[in-house]
Parts: sequence; structure tokens; C-alpha cells
Amino acid sequence: MRAGLCQRVLLAAIVAGAYLVVACGSARANPPPVVLTESGPVQGAQQGDLTVYEGMPFAAPPVGKLRWRAPQSVAPWSALKVLDHFGPNCMQKGMYPSDQPTGEVSEDCLYLNLWVPARAAGEKLPVLVWIYGGGIANGSGSIPLYHGNVLAQRGVIVVTFNYRLGVFGFLALPGLAQESPTHTSGNYGLLDQVAALNWVNRNIAAFGGDPSRVTVFGQSSGSISISALSVSPLTKGLFRYAIGESGGLFEPMQLANDLTAKGAQESGSAFMRRAGASSLNALREISAQALLNVQFTPGIILDGEVIDEPPVQAYRAGRINPSAFMIGSNRDEGVIFLEGEQVTPANYAAVLGRDFPSWAIKFAAPSPGDTPQTAYAAAAQFQGDIRFHWDMWTWARLASQAGRSVHMYEFDHPTACASGAGCVKATPHGAEMPYVFGHDPHSAWSKQDQDLSNLMVSCWTEFAKTGSPAGCGLPPWPAFGVQPAKMLIADSPRLVAMQLDATMRHLDRLYWAADIVSAHPVLAIAMTLIVVLLFAGAIIWLLIKLVRCMRVSRTPSPKTTP
Repeated sequence: MRAGLCQRVLLAAIVAGAYLVVACGSARANPPPVVLTESGPVQGAQQGDLTVYEGMPFAAPPVGKLRWRAPQSVAPWSALKVLDHFGPNCMQKGMYPSDQPTGEVSEDCLYLNLWVPARAAGEKLPVLVWIYGGGIANGSGSIPLYHGNVLAQRGVIVVTFNYRLGVFGFLALPGLAQESPTHTSGNYGLLDQVAALNWVNRNIAAFGGDPSRVTVFGQSSGSISISALSVSPLTKGLFRYAIGESGGLFEPMQLANDLTAKGAQESGSAFMRRAGASSLNALREISAQALLNVQFTPGIILDGEVIDEPPVQAYRAGRINPSAFMIGSNRDEGVIFLEGEQVTPANYAAVLGRDFPSWAIKFAAPSPGDTPQTAYAAAAQFQGDIRFHWDMWTWARLASQAGRSVHMYEFDHPTACASGAGCVKATPHGAEMPYVFGHDPHSAWSKQDQDLSNLMVSCWTEFAKTGSPAGCGLPPWPAFGVQPAKMLIADSPRLVAMQLDATMRHLDRLYWAADIVSAHPVLAIAMTLIVVLLFAGAIIWLLIKLVRCMRVSRTPSPKTTP
């Protein structure tokens, strides 16, 4: 205990010395403050009224023997660390969104960034923590789109971070489970997310933030992660509010073999064979770039640690960590999955069949109609509903039923589709992000665009401050409840009733039945037998009635006496 106290005193002395050195060397300008974190003193860079900290390590580099292990603590430092450049991105091919710079990639990638506004003495600011999307295969917390300067100017601290992706973040193997203290493997990327949130919880007060007012927000697979983290036993007390943009995990995961621990480990063993490794040690010795070139499909799995039960079951039982949610999706989510496709009534089932099983298409997909235009619209609707819209509606409904405050939205601000995309104008997957962050690095905005962005920045930061977007400039926005409604965030915002199309109704029945079967297999078998017996009984009854009718028709009628 004395050693820890001596270390704190020494670090405090170093911080004081750093202040003195900076002050002497810069008499005219106010230097960025030196902040004492749990690992050592850091200093950011001044950007206008904000102090920005780029490349703050929140976990040890997951390299060598730490590859495919839970994130470990950072080695402490004593010299002042100047955080004036972003850390490398995690290993990946390409980038999400695809128009953002790829940048340097490395396994040594567990860094976070902070945008901190000026504040009054003693004031504790709410915190927004961003979790990026990209199919858990791509993405970065430091691309220009996700810079938090505009949001931070509304009186919140913005934090972005990297987490491991692809095979580095989601490989499961029996050997990895055996060496783990929790006897689990996979979901290392989610463990990185938990580690970043733990870092925020322990350190954000030193930057002027309020650890009791943390809001996570994310898009696509980042939003999917949030839906799972919101019911994870590892995140209790780490965030109060959550914003999900176009992504949730509410399908019955336990029915997909590759999303179970056993199935994921079988898939991991197949990857190990493809990589040509005879042992776990040999796999760890293969270069990161070589592993990146071996085919692997990452997935969030039921590992028994981060996700100890299917999230839908936890939501139904009310085992939910945050107290409030803001949840939504974009009007035309599905169009990005049809880029380059020429959809017609004739090839409709084949186009959808590349992504979905034939039984799901037959059961839930809308009719393709008679023209290429109607076929494309139906395919886009099905893609959007099955990937995003159903999940967001289910998330809102279950969280609301569990007593959580939920505000639901739909973003509708159509822009011209790319050439060959199959559409003219649409609001596709990811279209809301520039408006949420308050800038578009690639497009010049009209006044209408800027006004819409100002509104969304106001709503997202107001939610981070209070757990409700009320008062952000939109029309009255009641919580999702008995008469479910959503806010249409558009050039003319308005509240609209939540109405399910036929595809979403069919999906809901399908997933409900699948969940019941998996949760109560004996009951499901018994009910099936009862249905079969009732059906057989009905058939027998009809046959008896038919035989009787035939007998009656063949019986001669009595002759009458003339």
C-alpha cells in the first residue's frame, strides 16, 4: 500500500514539474493541461476551445503471447506522454466506411481518443463513447468521420477507440479456451470494448468527465455490440444510456451453430488448418499479414463470458444494464446490399438466396411483383427488414416492456444513389453518421444539410446529458410505449406511428417460434405431437363423414305406393 502511495506522490511531482516546464517555455499561450491517468501523466493538444488527446493506450498491445487473450493492463510510465497523434488501426483489409482513409494497421492498436471541451471549475461533463461499425471486420476510432470536435462543443466529452477485428478479435479455439482463466474463447473484440469502457470509468474524472453519466453510441456492428453489452454481466455500471444506430442482436443465436461456443471453436479449428498451423503456438508465430490473408468470417458468439445468454432472452427477463435507450435505423437500409445487382422478378429468389436460406425467403420475403422496379424495391425492403429494421423494433419493444425509457427514430434524408446501385435516391445504411458527428469530410453541405446536422447533434448530446432527447428542437417525442411511435428525423421532422410491414410480422413469428422451440424443446415436441394428432383426428373424422355420406347416397329411396 505504501509503495502505491509513493508511486502516486512521485507521479504527482512529475505532473507538477511538467506544468512548470511547460509554463516556463510558453509564457504567452495557455498550455494544454497535464492529466494524471492511472498509468501515468499525459498531455493533449489544443484545438480551439477543445483539448484533444490522440492515441491514449487503454490496454497492453495484444501481440506475441497476448494475441487472442483478454486485454491486459497497460505498463505504467513516469515521463510525460504527449498524445498528439492517433495510434494505428487494428488489422484489416480496407476500411468502413469505404470512403475513409485506411491508414496504418497493426496488431498494436488498442488506443483511444478524447475530445474535451472547456468547463467550469468542478463541473463534471457527460461522456459519449463511440463504438464503430464495419461488420467486426473493418473500422477505426480515428478516421476523420468520427472526430468528436463538433459533438464536444455541445458540452460533452467524446471518446472513440479501436477494438480487435476479424480473426484477431473473434477467433475461438479449444486451446484458447483451455488457457483462459474463464475457459472461454472468441469475442476478444468485445472484451476490448469492455476494457475501453472500464478505462473510461476509472479515468474520465481526471479529464473532467462524469463516470456516472456515460452514454455509448454506435452504428451497424457497433450498435449490435451495444445491444449485447447492454445485457452483459461485464458492463454493469459502466454506462447509463445507450444509442443504437442500425444494428441489434435479437435473433435466436443459440440456433446458429457457428454462434455457439462449440460451433465457433469448430470453425476456428478449420481456420487453423487453412492457416497451416499444427499448434496454437505455431498459429501465434504466423505473421499478422499472413493470417489476414486466410479466409475467416468473424461473428459475435455465445461465449459464456461477455455474452452468457442470448440477448433476446436477457431483454425479455429485464436483465438490462442501461436505464434509457435511443434506437433507430435508416429508411432504405437494404439498398447497399444490392449494389451492382440487376434484380428482376425472374432472378429475385436467386439474388436474395446468396445471403439468406430459401425457407426464409419463401416465408418472409415480399412479392417481387411484375417489373424490375418492383422486384428491386421488394429485395431492398427484405434486406433492410431482416438485417436492421426488425432488430431495432424488437430492441425498442423489449426494452420498453422491461421498464426502460426508449425513444425510437427513423432517419430519412435521401441523397442520390451511386451509379449502378439500382436506385435513384435513398437513405442507405450509414447515411446518418455524418449528420450525427456534424461534418462530412467528402461532401459540401447545403444549408438544409447543416440545419439537419445541427438538430441531430443537439438531440444526441441532449440524450447524453439527460437520457432523453426532449428539448433538442424536434416536435414532442414521447417514449416508445403502448402505442408505439417513432420520430421521423428528416427535413420536416414529425412523429409517426410504428407500423410493421408483412415481412417484419412474418420474421417476428418465425423468430418467436424458433426461440420457443430452443428454450422449451420438450414442450415444442409435445405441442407438435398434439397438432399432428389433432390433424390426424380431423382427417379420420372427415373420412368417416365422407363414408357415411357415400352410404346414404347409395341407399335406394323407398318406393312410393301409387
